[in-house]
Amino acid sequence: MQRATCSSSPGDVRRSVTTALHFYQNRQLDLYASKQAHRLSLRQLVFFGRHMNEERLIKSANYVRTELPVRIAHRIRDLQALPYVIVTQPDVAKVYELYWSAFEKFRRFPPITNLSDNSKFCDFLETLLDEHAPVIPSLSLGLSLCSPLLPPESLDSFMNRMLISRISRRVLAEHHLALSMSLGRDSLNSEDPHVGIISTALDVKRSIVKCAYLLRSRPHGIENDNGKVIPNRGWPEVVVEGQLDTKFAYIREHLEYILFELLKNAMRATGLKHWHDTTLPPIYVTVVAGKDDVGIRLSDQGGGLSSNSIQSPSDLFSFSHTRNATRIDKRRIRALRRASSKGVKATVAEQVVEEDGHNARDPERGAGIAPHQRMGLGLPMSNIFATYFGGSLQLVSLDGWGTDAYLQLPKLGTNLEGIEV
Repeated sequence: MQRATCSSSPGDVRRSVTTALHFYQNRQLDLYASKQAHRLSLRQLVFFGRHMNEERLIKSANYVRTELPVRIAHRIRDLQALPYVIVTQPDVAKVYELYWSAFEKFRRFPPITNLSDNSKFCDFLETLLDEHAPVIPSLSLGLSLCSPLLPPESLDSFMNRMLISRISRRVLAEHHLALSMSLGRDSLNSEDPHVGIISTALDVKRSIVKCAYLLRSRPHGIENDNGKVIPNRGWPEVVVEGQLDTKFAYIREHLEYILFELLKNAMRATGLKHWHDTTLPPIYVTVVAGKDDVGIRLSDQGGGLSSNSIQSPSDLFSFSHTRNATRIDKRRIRALRRASSKGVKATVAEQVVEEDGHNARDPERGAGIAPHQRMGLGLPMSNIFATYFGGSLQLVSLDGWGTDAYLQLPKLGTNLEGIEV
């Protein structure tokens, strides 16, 4: 295990000079950071986008144009509140520069008055979404290396605010892009009814089966914690039970990312625990629809979560090396470095590849799972996705036997985004 340090090279110091100027040239930042972010609910997003026309689309564009710089300004303020040695760490500085650049571009973007303007704004949003793909691994890498400089509670609180805010901005941007693409189409009466990026009748069983199929289609072989690949005879079956006709309004990408990560971890643990057995015990997924929420339980027989690296299952959600020693493991650091160079969008699609090796936009068209280094981001991001609209994710370890993961998501779409300002 490597005790990483928070250090900078001479080249990084030159870059930090540019970063330093932003701390003082911030009159515009003060103006935007003084404003409150307008939190939204799924129901509000659906209601506004249900009967989309040109006038509503222009309103949506200008809302995104004025709301995102406010949310970015609050996160820049969060970065500025960190010890200065952390902000000048190369990977954190990279994120800071991306945020400052995006803030400046948004506040200077002219008002949208027609569909032509909106088309240019959509191109602008897509470019920024691509540019900000390195944020998750870069921020995680930088804070992992600087973990000894912050108390665990402060580090985790900071990371949660940063990543929840990032999700919120991507939701608003991608929702507007989807609304723009669907203008003039009736997406509510399709086989998959949706408004923007929100599926209005998301079939829970179908999403579970889809993620299980993608994962079970992988080549066999599991890498253990020491980096050794252990051959296995297949992947465990996934048995779905409970209220299988459950449907509710939610963002498909969020639900399927959580399911994909939980199933992936359960399959790996089961394969490692029972690699010498002729058959693997199945993973059971139980779906229950309550009056106000949807509950999903995943149960495996992978031996539980007991480890020298963590004291409690919830520590797997932490970004601090104090609570989760794997944060400064050499393999994790290397994986984060590689990922920060190309970016991570935290979607199922980026882990799915087509037969020709290119990323598939639609996971159901994929033929396999892309090489995915164990960066330690899956469970923390799943937890953040779950809590974004007021849900929860809990892990219960039965050491020596297996793990139960309990996912609870609000059903009515009335909960506001969980962003902090």
